[in-house]
Amino acid sequence: MREFITAISGPVQKDGDPRMRDLGKPDRLRYRPMQNDEFNDDDLPPSRSQRRRDAWDVLELAEKLVAMPASQLKEVPLDETIFDAVKMAQKITSHIAHKRQVHYLAKLMRKQADLEAIRVSVDKPLEVRRRETAEMHLMERWRERLLNEGDDAVGELVAQYPDTDRHRLRQLIRQAAVEKRENRPPSAYRAIFQVLKAQIQGGTASEVEATEVDAEPGDDDNP
Repeated sequence: MREFITAISGPVQKDGDPRMRDLGKPDRLRYRPMQNDEFNDDDLPPSRSQRRRDAWDVLELAEKLVAMPASQLKEVPLDETIFDAVKMAQKITSHIAHKRQVHYLAKLMRKQADLEAIRVSVDKPLEVRRRETAEMHLMERWRERLLNEGDDAVGELVAQYPDTDRHRLRQLIRQAAVEKRENRPPSAYRAIFQVLKAQIQGGTASEVEATEVDAEPGDDDNP
């Protein structure tokens, strides 16, 4: 009988025979070592220590935002909820309440904010921020001159920045005067600032550099 079974099924193999190793196992259950190019660290969840470091980084960024003056803060890409939280933290004088508000701000930022864009804006080199502040003060002075002196100031501005649209600028000056007289929203007033911004930031820097010494950021900037 034994010889009959052997004749049908072939010789019985030992347990160590490699021909019997995967016999009867479905393909999906067979072990296949992971190749090096299939492994990615990004597939792993962050460790607890990494999460803690990330939280401290966001908290430090929130503290920088709270310490910024209004003229620089409005240049940072913040949504309304986070901007309001920053302004609230700036108003709080109690140490404990201030600390609590900054932690709340950091929590909002982790959930909602584009942290990389905020970090790039906050960490601008000091000389870049000073230059931008000087440009802003220069544009504000030009706007006041245009509104107070009219065509004389327009002619001087065009002489320095020949690409300025003289006709458009005169229209905006007249419209701004009407808005002020009729107590209407200052849309033309803001549009003049944008015209000046396009010319001054795209033009020569000589006049801007001359104003950098006395240009300090403040809360009264109002484009």
